[in-house]
Amino acid sequence: MSDDKKLTLSGRTLGVGGGGDSGKVRQNFSHGRSKSVVVEHKKKRVLKKGAAAPVAEQSTPAPQSFAIKKPAKTLEEKAFSPVDEAGSLTNRELENRAKVLGEAMKLEAEVSKQREVEDAARRQEEADNQEKLSSEEEARHKAEDAARKLSEDQHAKKQALEDAEKAEKEAADEKRLAEEASKKADLEARAVQLRKAQEARAAGNTDERGHRKTKPVHREDKKKQSRGRGRDDNRKRGRLTVTSATGGGERTRSLAAYKRSQAKQRRQEMGSTGPVARKSREVVIPEVITVQELANRMAEKSTEVIKALMKMDVMATINENLDHDTAELIVEEFGHKPKRVSESDVEIGLFGDEDADEAQDPRAPIVTVMGHVDHGKTSLLDALRKTSVVTGEAGGITQHIGAYQVQMEAGNKITFLDTPGHAAFTQMRARGASVTDIVVLVVAADDSVMPQTIEAINHAKAAGVPLIVAINKMDRPGTDADKVRQELLRHEVIVEALQGETQDVEVSAITGAGLDKLQEAIALQAEILELKANPDRAAEGVVVEAKLDKGRGPVATVLVQRGTLRIGDIFVSGGEWGKVRALINDAGAQIEEAGPSQPVEVLGLNGTPGAGDDFAVVDSEARAREVAEYRQGQATKKRTGVGPRTLESLFTNLKESERAEFPIVLKSDVQGSAEAIVTALENLGNDDIKVRVLHSAVGGITESDITLANASEALVIGFNVRPNKQAREVAEQNSVMFKYYSVIYDLVDEVRAGMAGQLGPEIQETVIGRAEIKDVFNAGKGRAAGCIVVDGSIKRSAHARILRDDVIIYNGAIGNLRRFKDDVDDVKSGQECGMSFENYNDFRAGDVMEVFELKEVERVI
Repeated sequence: MSDDKKLTLSGRTLGVGGGGDSGKVRQNFSHGRSKSVVVEHKKKRVLKKGAAAPVAEQSTPAPQSFAIKKPAKTLEEKAFSPVDEAGSLTNRELENRAKVLGEAMKLEAEVSKQREVEDAARRQEEADNQEKLSSEEEARHKAEDAARKLSEDQHAKKQALEDAEKAEKEAADEKRLAEEASKKADLEARAVQLRKAQEARAAGNTDERGHRKTKPVHREDKKKQSRGRGRDDNRKRGRLTVTSATGGGERTRSLAAYKRSQAKQRRQEMGSTGPVARKSREVVIPEVITVQELANRMAEKSTEVIKALMKMDVMATINENLDHDTAELIVEEFGHKPKRVSESDVEIGLFGDEDADEAQDPRAPIVTVMGHVDHGKTSLLDALRKTSVVTGEAGGITQHIGAYQVQMEAGNKITFLDTPGHAAFTQMRARGASVTDIVVLVVAADDSVMPQTIEAINHAKAAGVPLIVAINKMDRPGTDADKVRQELLRHEVIVEALQGETQDVEVSAITGAGLDKLQEAIALQAEILELKANPDRAAEGVVVEAKLDKGRGPVATVLVQRGTLRIGDIFVSGGEWGKVRALINDAGAQIEEAGPSQPVEVLGLNGTPGAGDDFAVVDSEARAREVAEYRQGQATKKRTGVGPRTLESLFTNLKESERAEFPIVLKSDVQGSAEAIVTALENLGNDDIKVRVLHSAVGGITESDITLANASEALVIGFNVRPNKQAREVAEQNSVMFKYYSVIYDLVDEVRAGMAGQLGPEIQETVIGRAEIKDVFNAGKGRAAGCIVVDGSIKRSAHARILRDDVIIYNGAIGNLRRFKDDVDDVKSGQECGMSFENYNDFRAGDVMEVFELKEVERVI
């Protein structure tokens, strides 16, 4: 369309003028139909802005008038003012008025004097404050001058550094610009060369007039071209492209190809024709990684990685897993830096670094009370705390760790851990010694050193904590403390009374004698240790005990070692995690936070942790869940893992399969007691029978426990717990037996008796005589042996076995026993006899016969 033509609609000119122009437009439809439509163009209405609204006049407020108050009359004026009343005052009234006036004037003088004193004091105070302010102002000015000088020095140094950086940057920019100019010149020169080459090629294909040279076409060629339904040979040239459509016959190189050629040319000029050096990367290698993933992390081709593996005699596809060592060798082969990581890295940073000395504050000492059972450990703690815990203990013995914090008379606090003394609680005592600062070894003066006393000494030495010996029960008659000190020498515990370093105190938990000296000894030892901790950090500590409460859920007794535990903190303990919902101290009161060395009960766990597990506060629930899942996975692997099979393990498994099993389902009130009971029961077995604990957990006996016991024909044991209603109904239907205990040694004794009853009585064999067969002869339908008794006696009712070359060939009963054709019951040593055996005749002269008796004996496990 040319510029001079106008665009028309139905013969009318479209223009921009005119506010109400109209015209017709013909619309065409399918099947030859059309329609004429009237189009009208209307102008847009423009609204003009109106005048501004008049400004309202402001009313001027009227001037306010002020009334002038007259001054009040003074006291004298009031006193001597003329009386308006009718009549005059009497002399007595005048005297009273003068007297009152004098007292008022006197009072006013005292008030003015006191006011003057206060004014003087205020002026003196203002002067002192002014002097103090002036000295502070002067010090502030000096500090400001010093700070300003330091700031100026720093600014000067910063300016010098900035100038140096700016100069370096300018030099780098100049260098970069020079390089870019050189590259640009090279590109322009290359472009000129390419243009000249194209022009030369184009000039070779044109004639003198500038037209493209064409080949003359003959008639025969035209006939050939016209064949094939009008198609020519161009259909064989492939698909239609932009280049072929526009007539471009010659293909030019792309920009990427040109850049590659330039880079190759530069490398040749620099004398390097080899491949480009790889960029070294840091490659993270997990415990297991596939070939494809390793290639991606190295930014290499997977085929190259497979070739490198084949050189190492490792045949692997891209989806196969590689171990740590192989992957590391491949990474080093490709020139990268390997960085090995493992699943356990999730625990890195869970426990913080050591705190600086200036950030630490003094904390209360953690004292563990240890000793033999019934030596008075809990009674001694009750005397210190002025409580009575021992009366509530089943059997009068402690069966779990108790944690208390005691306020001493001197004002200092001490945290006590009461450990059980029974032999089954070895792990619990070891756990108490590992978290303590001081161990108080309680030894009864009338009982002296016992096995658990020695064990407590070994635990304290293994933990490397100082020892304080408390010789208890000194109120009993006939006690000798020196005997205890002498026996402690055998175990390398030398008390101060014998020129040693271990403190010893004679106490009595009943009368309270010596308790003050014990407190002084603990305070002295704590002062020597200089115990400190940082309260201003995330809490860390150890789980002392854990249980499953019916109303509160999982409850853990934790001992905070450093930091402060607060309500709302998210923490991890063993394979469990949770959020602190409540903190309860040893007195049963709820508290908001717990500092170092303070034992508290924590509510809010999602499961019952193990006693002795460490706990730590983390940042988020995601981190806590990640650590807990990793630890649970490790525990599962440890529980279900199978070690390498060896000949010894095969024989051990074969021997274990021949042993009878005593299955048990155990439920306990606290985790520590369950752990101690399982350890004690596993030590009961012998070569014939062993205890198999199918399930051990904390809490009441449930329906699932009864189902498990019924399927395995196991005994259900409840230690300080009882079954619920549903569990009792299921147990009655399936005849599952319950056993309830509250004292651990009663439980162990009855299980031992049950194991012995399952095996039945033991058959003991006693050899009562030996005889040698001298001759064999026929006797009726069978054969008889002529023997001589060489040892003991031969009894007809006894059992006999025949040995030939020390190999047993017969084991059975004696049929007949005769001496000189007479039946006898027994034959003494040195006598001859004849005998026959039941259903056996294959004996000969020279065989040896043993006669023995069988006796049933009750088994003892």
